[in-house]
Amino acid sequence: MSNKSPPPRPPPRLYLATPLVDDPASLVAELPGLLASADVAAVLLQLNETDQRSMISRIKALAPVVQNAGAALLIEGHPELVARGGADGAHLPGIAALKEALPSLKPDRIAGVGGLTTRHHSMDAGEIGADYLLFGEPDAKGQRPSSQAIAERLDWWAELFEPPCVGFATSFEEAHDFAASGADFVLVGAFIWADPRGPKAALIEADAAIKNGYAALPAGQG
Repeated sequence: MSNKSPPPRPPPRLYLATPLVDDPASLVAELPGLLASADVAAVLLQLNETDQRSMISRIKALAPVVQNAGAALLIEGHPELVARGGADGAHLPGIAALKEALPSLKPDRIAGVGGLTTRHHSMDAGEIGADYLLFGEPDAKGQRPSSQAIAERLDWWAELFEPPCVGFATSFEEAHDFAASGADFVLVGAFIWADPRGPKAALIEADAAIKNGYAALPAGQG
């Protein structure tokens, strides 16, 4: 009987959250260059709340731009708009929202989930069919766990469970550390768009940070 070690985890990839979008025109112009500059697996579109028709038209404006770059477009919430806007899936805020959205998204579209405050919730999300789990995003009051606690949760999940895990990074250091903890994807957002050098330079640095973090994984994990 051979004693094969498991295949190495592939290097983690970036998951880019947009700012809140009202008028998508500037993003439509900026995204092709951004997505070409780094290894971005998916874009999370955050829409300002308005009427459904307006939100669908914003999704329709951005979906082909993201998809033509080889990335998936996910919508923050609003699973009912995913198919109508031509997006690839939705990111859902917790177990209840995930359960409610699964019938409309599966099997053709992605259902990701965050807002998982306990290990028990995380295991429930994996069991009922989440395509990925996000750890470390701020709650409604803007509070989030410490970087170390997020890294520990990622490490626990990556070691024991199949569905991919995503670390919500608010800095280049966190992007590195979460990749080193076994995250499959690292979500970056506000700090990329706020970087004084511009988002492209920041995204390239974030990409390098997660590759360096992956390289730091112990042999057999990376």
